[in-house]
Amino acid sequence: MENLIQIKENGINLVFKIAEDKTVSFLHCQKSEFNPGDIRENQEDWYRLVEVQLAGEDQDDHHGSKYTGTLPGRHLVFCDWKDTRNGRGRKLELSQRDERTGLFVTSHFQFTDGTSVLESWTTVVNQGVEPQGLTYVSSFALTGITKASMEDWDRAAALKVPSNTWYGEFQWKDYTLPELGLYKVFHYSTKRLSFSATGTWNSHEFLPMGYISCEDSGEGWYFSILHNGSWHWEVSDIKDALYLQLSGPAEAENHWFKWLEPEEAFESVHAAVAVTTRGFEDAVAEMTGYRRLCRRRNEDNEKLPVIFNDFMNCLGGDPTEEKEYPLIDAAAEIGCEYYTIDAGWYANGSWWSRVGEWEPSSKRFPHGLSKVLDYIRDKGMVPGLWLELEVMGIHCPIAAEKPDDWFFCRHGRRVIDHGRYQLDYRNPQVRQFAHEVVRRLVEEYGAGYIKMDYNINAGIGTELGADSAGDGLLLHNRAYLSWLDEVFLAYPKLIIENCGSGGMRINDALLSRHSIQSSSDQTEYTNYAAISAAAPAALTPEQNAVWSYPLTGADAEQTAFNMVNAMTMRIHQSGHLAKLSGENKELIREGIAYYKSYRELIKISFPFWPLGMPAFDHKQFALGFRNEVCAHLAVWNIESADGGMEIPLDGLEREISHIELVYPASLPCEYRYYRETGKLVVRQPEKSARLFKIDWK
Repeated sequence: MENLIQIKENGINLVFKIAEDKTVSFLHCQKSEFNPGDIRENQEDWYRLVEVQLAGEDQDDHHGSKYTGTLPGRHLVFCDWKDTRNGRGRKLELSQRDERTGLFVTSHFQFTDGTSVLESWTTVVNQGVEPQGLTYVSSFALTGITKASMEDWDRAAALKVPSNTWYGEFQWKDYTLPELGLYKVFHYSTKRLSFSATGTWNSHEFLPMGYISCEDSGEGWYFSILHNGSWHWEVSDIKDALYLQLSGPAEAENHWFKWLEPEEAFESVHAAVAVTTRGFEDAVAEMTGYRRLCRRRNEDNEKLPVIFNDFMNCLGGDPTEEKEYPLIDAAAEIGCEYYTIDAGWYANGSWWSRVGEWEPSSKRFPHGLSKVLDYIRDKGMVPGLWLELEVMGIHCPIAAEKPDDWFFCRHGRRVIDHGRYQLDYRNPQVRQFAHEVVRRLVEEYGAGYIKMDYNINAGIGTELGADSAGDGLLLHNRAYLSWLDEVFLAYPKLIIENCGSGGMRINDALLSRHSIQSSSDQTEYTNYAAISAAAPAALTPEQNAVWSYPLTGADAEQTAFNMVNAMTMRIHQSGHLAKLSGENKELIREGIAYYKSYRELIKISFPFWPLGMPAFDHKQFALGFRNEVCAHLAVWNIESADGGMEIPLDGLEREISHIELVYPASLPCEYRYYRETGKLVVRQPEKSARLFKIDWK
């Protein structure tokens, strides 16, 4: 007899069907109620709960490169299901078994109370007598994205894809499926829209996230793959239905293969899916809440201290004792609370390929690094230092002393990328070495902040002690997260910034540990605005470090523009502060002072974009953050000579009592709020930015 399992939790409706032959279908994951009539006849068999691919087990549909019709996925039959609660909320487990191979597959669905977000993953246990070679395991598989639509799936669906690159992070783009080359041409096609990343820089082309929606029904799914290494997701059609599949590494895309011995278990990468009927901004709000609830609790995200870093448009990796003192004085004067010495503090000369010992340079700091760090503390700030602790330069004196199992190796040789070896955190000796470096900097030098940079991509992985290069990479990625957990357990107040040449490793796995993320290395402040304004769609504002780097000789508008870029999130101050004019120093001091007056609200605020998602080719855009107390709205005019903007605020669904320009107070800006139309009309100069406060009635 057929059986429906229907779950309603946190605004999400899940429906699973157990057929008479015990096959399991995943029919529904939406806010709306389930309507059986939305699924066409003979389609349910293709609403598969999970896809698992084995070596030697071919697929059973006309799939092309798609992960549909997998075997043993096709042969899995229902065993049991569990409905329990834990510290996060309700949890479902649906178990299936392939009698031919002995694979026991469990699909996990974790709700988080307070959000309409579902966390999903798969475990596979080999209960057979022969080893089985895994090549693909889905973390989340949902078919029927457009099942409630009257339109064909290629017209009904839309995608938001977050492109990401060095100097150009967080660029979300809207697409119809035909715009990406996916059309309904038959009952199903061999075309797919696939997005992947391979390696340790897992956001160097795209963020491991996205958003898919059914335009006429209003249903939308914001998804994030919760992993710091290789990942894959795809959208395509099967039997006239549109599907979404999320996973960690796969063999074809990411060189991942794993032998599963009898009684051995494998757990897939986790994925999170926010469900909405109210559009992208609502989905972002749900995911923002989820991120806040699931990350490591830490003081940094509560207090949001102002950080100075000496790198960007400042010392640029060439610090010396002489250069630091005037910067320290100036940073303290304008109100900074942390002061970080960036790259180069450990090097007597050229350092790129020699990093790895992490001992202070006597040439750069002839009186000792400790003296400078003590001076920072004397000025009332917490000192910080730059590290790149996952690599070792090929010319580092100790690199030759270490055995090969300290490093990634392929084809019998150490992997070299950009003059560095990749350290393998599966090795307990590597983790101990890294622990000792952190201990020395924290306990002997008193560092309270570490900028953990990462400037290579180690490629497909390592073959040492692994079934495949991708297997070695996955195990290393997980070992590195475990090492981070150990560091924060030992030093709970230590701030470790996640950086990868700016934003080349932005993902929710690392950000569940790190309290702060470097958003970009972009050096042009007008280009940075589009990065800063789009970033809150991918991470919480209290974790997003945005550079403010006024240039020497900058005018007041340039300085204020830099400040507004950072003021709604985390101020990452830089620039040659000691060389700035008094007016510019005062503008920075004014911005930091206002930031401190409202920063406690940032951690409870949610983003909105009244002019749409910003991009590099946009001339004007705006980013707001709202909470129960008030809202703040940053407005940028890049190139419009007259500076006129009409900004709709009626979507805030709150009655506005007052709007005030709060920064910069002294620079020209005309504005008026028209209550009858719900629009804020602003006129400001070209290449300018302004910050407004919106009060509720």
